[in-house]
Amino acid sequence: MTKTLSGFEFLECSLSGEKYPINKPMRLSPNSEKPLLARYDFEKISKSFTPKNLLDRRSDMWRYEELLPVLDDEKIISLGEGNTPFMKMNNLSKKLSIKNFFVKDESNNPTGSFKARGLSAAISKANEYGIKGIVMPSAGNAAGAMSAYAAKANIEANVFMPKDAPLANKMECVAFGANVNLVDGFISDAGKASAVAAEKYGYFDVSTLKEPYRVEGKKTMGLEIAEQMNWEVPDVIIYPTGGGTGIVGIWKAFEELEKLSLVSSKKPKMVVVQAEGCSPLVDAYEKNEKFAKPFENPKTLAAGMRVPLAVGDFIIYDILHKSKGTAIRINDDEM
Repeated sequence: MTKTLSGFEFLECSLSGEKYPINKPMRLSPNSEKPLLARYDFEKISKSFTPKNLLDRRSDMWRYEELLPVLDDEKIISLGEGNTPFMKMNNLSKKLSIKNFFVKDESNNPTGSFKARGLSAAISKANEYGIKGIVMPSAGNAAGAMSAYAAKANIEANVFMPKDAPLANKMECVAFGANVNLVDGFISDAGKASAVAAEKYGYFDVSTLKEPYRVEGKKTMGLEIAEQMNWEVPDVIIYPTGGGTGIVGIWKAFEELEKLSLVSSKKPKMVVVQAEGCSPLVDAYEKNEKFAKPFENPKTLAAGMRVPLAVGDFIIYDILHKSKGTAIRINDDEM
């Protein structure tokens, strides 16, 4: 075993604050059935996690190893994810009369989306735990990312997808050797089928926010943004949201960097953007409800945003209020 510099210390229930050990695989909090979040030893981390030390490190997301949950460097499953461009959009800035408008281009990740970050972290941790089979529901990019990283880790991958998921995503999973199961209905129906398979065959379920580690990978988007902005944070972050792991991760990054005194206490206003045809988080925000209701008959061309109910709805609600942000819906033509 080659130890990483990780300061991963314990898991914490996002609702109750109960603490759990990290010596075995866990999914949701046993008592509340809510997401578990990784917590770190910041005193330990502060000794090595410095802007100067980062200059000489690898270029992918694992450069932030202190704030990632894998303890054994030999178990990391990486395809070079992270370090994506942070581009100033000059023409768009002028058009919108915004002085500095930036886009974080996550299409540069392996498998073409930010999902690679989350699945790199989750499958690395599964590899560290010795897990032999994983399962997840997906309507889009997460399925391909899971299949790719599982293939590299030599872990059996099982994907449950709605029948109307994009053909390209189905073919990508097959190409990486995953077992693809098509389900009548929505992503929520695929999730139910995935849970049954996990229970029946003993697969570890890596569904969105139903295990603690995908959010840790997506957290590196926030870490990168801060580093690319010379340890400052934007005034506003606009984030397209389905299951919400990304926005939870980015916010978590800024909170952790503040604990390390690398950014100020001033946080960005977080803006959730959902499709008009599937906007449970926007509905809940507008009604000032912490827990969203399932969105009936979701329809949108953005397959990855067609999530009728987010497991971390209450976490996102808190983020929007803490950041003085908002939630909006747009139609498919506006996308």
